[in-house]
Order: sequence, then structure tokens, then C-alpha cells
Amino acid sequence: IAARTQFFEEFHAIDLVRDAEGYILGVVALEIETGEPMLFESRVTLLATGGACRIFRHSTNAHINTGDGLGMVLRAGLPLEDMEFWQFHPTGIPEVGSLITEGVRGEGGFLLNKDGEKFMARYAPNAKDLASRDVVSRAIAQEILAGRGCGPQGDFVYLQIHHIGADKVKERLPGIRELSIQFAGVDPCEAPMPVTPTAHYMMGGIPTNLHGQVVAPERFGPEEAVPGLYAVGECACVSVHGANRLGGNSLLDLVVFGRAAGNHAIDYLRENPIPRDLPADATDPAMSRLARWDKRTGSERVPALRVEMQRILQEHCGVYRREDLLKAGIEKLNQVEARLPDAVLDDHSKVFNTARLEALELENLMPIARATLVSALARTESRGAHTREDHPQRDDDHWLRHTLYTRENDQLDYKPVRLKPLTVETFQPKERTY
Repeated sequence: IAARTQFFEEFHAIDLVRDAEGYILGVVALEIETGEPMLFESRVTLLATGGACRIFRHSTNAHINTGDGLGMVLRAGLPLEDMEFWQFHPTGIPEVGSLITEGVRGEGGFLLNKDGEKFMARYAPNAKDLASRDVVSRAIAQEILAGRGCGPQGDFVYLQIHHIGADKVKERLPGIRELSIQFAGVDPCEAPMPVTPTAHYMMGGIPTNLHGQVVAPERFGPEEAVPGLYAVGECACVSVHGANRLGGNSLLDLVVFGRAAGNHAIDYLRENPIPRDLPADATDPAMSRLARWDKRTGSERVPALRVEMQRILQEHCGVYRREDLLKAGIEKLNQVEARLPDAVLDDHSKVFNTARLEALELENLMPIARATLVSALARTESRGAHTREDHPQRDDDHWLRHTLYTRENDQLDYKPVRLKPLTVETFQPKERTY
């Protein structure tokens, strides 16, 4: 407000505007209230569009987290980084996805299988229920695969906290109790809560440097800044989280690099005070995307295609990955993508047409799902949140490097991992044990 910032609420960004020399000159957006497109011309564009866990069936993310910034970047011909690394929070409410914080286990809660066994001692003898998210997620998945899951389908485990007393639960975990009652139908003061691993955070994303500038392999190296384009938050991959984020660090990432990007953008604007000329065809790609959804004939529907895509990712690229599963997932996704051009909308109105927005969001989710499957298939090792059953060991000799995925021909490139910190002593990666 002090800076007289103008907020454009109820707008949906469609595509970046890029000139022949690679400068980002703004975005084309859709005004949701009227259905009319609008060109936002700018010398600096900063993406803060959040993650894309909605490619999975079970997700803690809001329904709006559809990777719109990542989709725009891919369509602009730029790469995404480390898309094989997705963190699954071990304790989400089945089907709903609402997150049951590890604070429950921090207060003394523990996980139980159908036999009433505290099984975490089998997977992390020292840390037990307080092990890191990926370890607990894999442990739950192992219990379910071994037939020790709970419920009619055996597809979840229980999280018990009522043994600490109802008064403590109400005092220390009031929000969690409300979530459990509302979405799981269980009062944790009286009974254990059903939980299952749920897609929670994307370690990969739009590659950036420490200034928040989007970078891509160009003429002079693997990290050449894309002029005029920045990204921060979960949509960005500075890669401070590596292959597996620690709890609480996403907000720290956003605050630190959000400020860094803002400061650098001010310097960039001072150095580039004159707007560049817009190409004559600057808005053509975005307008073509919008026009495509005006067609009236077709046999496919967006919600059905989205559900199929989410099931494919959940089943073929979840907590555990394997070559045959990943290849089958890519084949199934090929079939779903091939049906997308035949999809039509039942609602062609202009004002607040959410069906059109969901269609545009699916066009962002599909290539992100493909980037995830292709990148996960290529990385023949287990590292962080990426667990390959057929390659259970970490392989620093071959895979201590970042993946770069480009949409054209599913191209994969790689760049080295920076191992020399700027302000602390250098340290080498080592095995994480419990």
C-alpha cells in the first residue's frame, strides 16, 4: 500500500510474453470476472505461483496449486529442474489430503498398523516416529504393501494421540482435532486417526539463482539468467532443499529469496529503464490457448482426464518408483494427453467460467506430470525423496547432478551440484542414518 501497488484480483495468468532475444516482457492474463484477456507489459515478471502437487491423487495442496508458473515456463521453451523430487508428507487424511502435522508425533503420538503394532521401530530404531518425512512415508507404504494396512481396503495406518489425555489434545492440537473430526469423522481424543502418505511439496521447479533470477542453459553456461524473469517460493528451484526439504524450511526459502529477488529486480529496473518493443505476435500463443476451448464438439471432459492423470502419478510415481512402473505410467499418460485435444467445455459463458480455468490448469498439470515421470525414470538411484526399488542406493559418482527437463522431445540435460558454500565450511554429502 505504501508503494501504491495495484492489485489485479480475479485474474488468471495464461502465458509469458517473450521476444526473439529471450527477454520476458510480461504476461497475458484472463480477467475471470469478464472472461476477457489482458496484456500486462512489464520489464520484470516475478512468478510466485506455488507448487504443483495436484498432479497426484492424494495431496495436501490447495486445489489452486496447479503449477501454472511451471506450465508457462515450459511453454516459453525454458527448462524445469529436479522434477523427480516430490516430498510425500506421511500423515495426510486419506482421499481428502488434509495434513496432520508431525506436531502430533512431537507431542507423543505414534503410528499403528492393523495389528496394533508401533511399527516405526522397525524402520528407524532410534528416531522412530520422529524420523524425517520421507523415511516415515516409506515405512507406512511398506506396511501397506505388506498387507498390514488398516481399513476395508488396507490402504492407511492409524495415528494415535488420545493416550496423552483429552485435555492436552484440546489444548495443544485444537486445529488438528477439528480437521480430524470434520474430514475423517474421528475425534483424536477418543480414537486413532487414519493417515496415509500424501504429496506435499515439490523440491524441483523453475531453476533460479540466489537472486531469484530464472536461469537456463544458454550460450555461455548452464545457468544463464533469463532477462526480466524471476521466480520465488515453491514454484522456484534454488535447490537449497536438495532432494528432500526439511520441515519448516519452505517459508524460510520464500522469505529469504523473495527479498533477494525484490532487491535484485530493483537493480535490474534501474539498469533497464526503457521498455523493449513488443513483437507483433506477442500474444498469439496465449490467444490460441483461449480460442482452443471455444470449440463445441468433442467427446472428452476435463474433470475425467484430470482424475486419470492423478491416478497415474499416484500409482506409478508415488513414494516408491520402479522402471517398469514408470515406463507404464508414461505410456498411460501418453494416452491421456492424446485425448486432451478432444476435450470440450459444457460451459462457454464468459463471466466467472471456472470450467475454462480448470481446463487451462489441466494444460499446465499435464506437462508437469510428464516431466516428473521422465525425470524419475532417468535417475537410476535413490536420493532424498526419490526412492527407486530397483536402484536402492545413492550413486554420487553418476547422479550428484541436477536434472533439467525441457518439453521438446522430453529432453533431459544436467548441471553440476554446487558443493562450495559461500559463507560456511564446505561439506560433502553423506549417508543419512537413523
